Amino acid sequence: MDRDLPPLSEETFRAELRRCLADELDDRFLPDRLFPLLHQHYQELRRWNRRLSLIGPGTVREVLSRHYAESLAALPLLQDVRRPDTPARLVDLGSGAGFPGFVLAASRPDLEVTLVESRERKWAFLRSAARRSGLSCRCLNARVQVPLPEGFPSEAQVVTCRALAVGPEVLAEIHRSSPVARFLLWQGEAPARLPDALAVTREVHLPGSERRRILEIRGIEPP
Repeated sequence: MDRDLPPLSEETFRAELRRCLADELDDRFLPDRLFPLLHQHYQELRRWNRRLSLIGPGTVREVLSRHYAESLAALPLLQDVRRPDTPARLVDLGSGAGFPGFVLAASRPDLEVTLVESRERKWAFLRSAARRSGLSCRCLNARVQVPLPEGFPSEAQVVTCRALAVGPEVLAEIHRSSPVARFLLWQGEAPARLPDALAVTREVHLPGSERRRILEIRGIEPP
């Protein structure tokens, strides 16, 4: 099965990616400096994908729409994520090839981003991609489980998860560690399995899909 990604110039990458994005993602969310960073990530993905199969053969041809555009679709849900004195923290669970964590780190340089990946070769890719792009995001080689691994950030404001099946017990443990955190989960039409302390507060339907969406999940205020 072909794992080669097509070569794309930065101009072509930018134009094709913009065609995949939802209309509400305007220049407020997509500054010019973002596209060179994402193109650099794409170039690194091309170099590594043939050996590691970072993205599956079924989605190689739709990499821009399925991976980059679906990651960028979360930006409206992060609009109000800011802290007055220190950077807000975002933790991406099961980062794999960097979707959505790397893309969001490139989009929001004001956030302190940690990419958590248990597979060592994919973790090595993330480190290489971050270094080549000049991003300051941290890459943690660890499995997300209860208890949370050593080095897992505390007091996160956002926790994202796109390609990892995270059970309610892990969500509950992260919520105990970071009660103010909102979770962004990329889901199909099946309902999310949540602990009692969390509930869906918003959802964003992904461009080009009737079933896939991003769920925003927050803690429930005690009665």
